[in-house]
Amino acid sequence: MRLCDEPNDFRFSYDTDDSIEKKLNDIATKVYHADGVDLVGSARNQLKQLEELGFGNLLICMAKTQYSFTDDQNKLGAPRGWRLTVRNLKISAGAGFIVALTGDIMTMPGLPRVPAAEKIDVTADGKIVGLF
Repeated sequence: MRLCDEPNDFRFSYDTDDSIEKKLNDIATKVYHADGVDLVGSARNQLKQLEELGFGNLLICMAKTQYSFTDDQNKLGAPRGWRLTVRNLKISAGAGFIVALTGDIMTMPGLPRVPAAEKIDVTADGKIVGLF
């Protein structure tokens, strides 16, 4: 708690009142050192729809590869001279942010044909079986 009162240089990388596209561009240029953002596929329509529905004021969460500052896991490190590609925008209204999916990122890996939950049970004496 004491540290919260200490002077610090914290600042958002974007103005929280800016448009979604401006926030994305600010994150791309200020954090990842990109030359800008390209909204591809359905991302442009999703952006428009999110703003029309009143979600334009939400914070942005970037879903991208951890291997590179770019959206391409094969471009290691922090290269210059590239543009961040946003292919999808998803709302996480309960959490209060918009998730921008970049490159070939997946937000959840594929699941097996038979979920593990189908093998879990509770015996008559209350013992849980099938967890491992």
